[in-house]
This record gives sequence, structure tokens and C-alpha cells, in this order.
Amino acid sequence: MKVTMIGTGYVGLVTGACFAEVGNDVLCVDVDARKIAILNEGGVPIHEPGLEAMVHRNVASGRLRFTTDVDASVAHGMLQFIAVGTPPDEDGSADMQYVIQAARSIGRLMQGPKIVVDKSTVPVGTADRVRAAIAEELSNRGVDFAFSVASNPEFLKEGAAVEDFMRPDRVVVGASDERAIAALRAIYAPFRTGGIAGKRSGRVGDSPVLGAGTYADDRSGAGSATGYGEGILRVALTARALEAMRLGAGPEHAAREGIKILKVAAVFDDPSAMVRLLDSVAPKP
Repeated sequence: MKVTMIGTGYVGLVTGACFAEVGNDVLCVDVDARKIAILNEGGVPIHEPGLEAMVHRNVASGRLRFTTDVDASVAHGMLQFIAVGTPPDEDGSADMQYVIQAARSIGRLMQGPKIVVDKSTVPVGTADRVRAAIAEELSNRGVDFAFSVASNPEFLKEGAAVEDFMRPDRVVVGASDERAIAALRAIYAPFRTGGIAGKRSGRVGDSPVLGAGTYADDRSGAGSATGYGEGILRVALTARALEAMRLGAGPEHAAREGIKILKVAAVFDDPSAMVRLLDSVAPKP
């Protein structure tokens, strides 16, 4: 399968290399010419066990390439993964400008159907914004190509990212149509996993963090801590927070570990609410 990975940071590079490892044709694009030059010269700008050898192996096979050519990247993949940075603003919210810029580039340059996948750490509502940005660019061009928007959050731990990706205990997919879910099931099929949680929603693509085979309804609230009810508990017990708690961490540490994942669902307006919730479900000595 032809895949475009937008962004060659921690998530983008690991994801692109692992997809190439199982036989996909992956083109990674980045606006940082220096980073692309390093990659094309055989360097790997981040350290993860097994990543450098995997990158070199798949570059040599021709399955993994790096470019700054946005036109070529949009033309390449039916699947367009957005894995750009979302650095925190002064108020702690995710800075979405790079995600929206990537979406606009796809809309401005696409010449046929695409499936656009949010891989970056993003809040609820991002898929709506991505879809609107693409639709606006298509309208400005006077063309009407079919496209889908999906959410596929990452669960990678630093120091074990390659292992986590190649042998995931969960793969989470949120999408507005079965075509996108089917495509993502197909690309993840070679990876050993406890299950793929695929959610089709009335909203466009957002899916709160899920455990394998389960999901929380993304229509159950308006993005506040009180609006999600039991969904908060399911989210709180997933990913890094649960892993930290299993290792005996207290609720404050578990909250810090879980905050990145919980940002995806944008459930907690008040971080202290997360601490109280984790405290209520933490194993007692």
C-alpha cells in the first residue's frame, strides 16, 4: 500500500519505518530540509532501539523514502498520515497550526480520493477542522474529490517505540465511514495486536482513546470532564496512565504519564479531576 507520512519527528519516523518494514511503499515528507538531508544521508535524528537499522534496511529496499516535495507526497499515498508536531500554547492547549497546514496542502494538491489520518496528538474536534480545511481548499479549486478523515492516536513509549508499534496491544481507529476503517484495518493487519478498535461515528473521525475491542462514545459529551460520564473512566484506565498504575505509581505520577493520551480525547478541563479519578481506581496496598 502507498502511504504518505507528513512529518518525520518521533511519531512520523517510527510509524513510517514500521509500515515500510511490513512491505508498504512509504514516502515521508517534512518542511525541515536539514532533517530530510540527514535522513537521506543515512542518519537518524532520533534514538530508538532498532529504528536506525530498520530505516537503513527499508531505504535500501526502496520501500522508505524522504522528501521535502509536498506535491510529490500528496500525489504518492492514498493514505495520508498527519504526524506533525502540536506543541503546547501558553495556555497548555495544543497548537494546531501545523495540522491544519498539512490538511490544507492535501486539499490544495490532491488529484483523486484520499484517506487522511490524524496521527498527531490532537483534541476532540480536530477531524472536523481537518475535514473543513480540505473541503475549503477543494472548493477554492472548483473540484470535488472524495476523501475521508480518520483518527489513529499513537501509543508509543520512548525507548520501546519500535517494539510497541510492531507488537501493539491496541490499535485505535476513529472514522466517519467504513472505507477509512477498512483501509486502516488492512494496513495494520500484519502487526500482532490484541485487537483493533474501529469506531464509526456521527462526528467526523474523532474517537477517544480506546482499549482493544472497546470504545467510548465520542458523542457523549461536549469535551468537558463532566460530560463524558463512564467514558472518562475508560479513557483514564487506558494507555500510559494504566501502565503507570500497574507498575505501582501513585495517581499524580499516573496522571502525568496519561496526560498526553488524555489530551487526545480532550476530556479533562481540570487536571485535578484526573488525579482524583485515578486515585479512586488506583490499586490499594
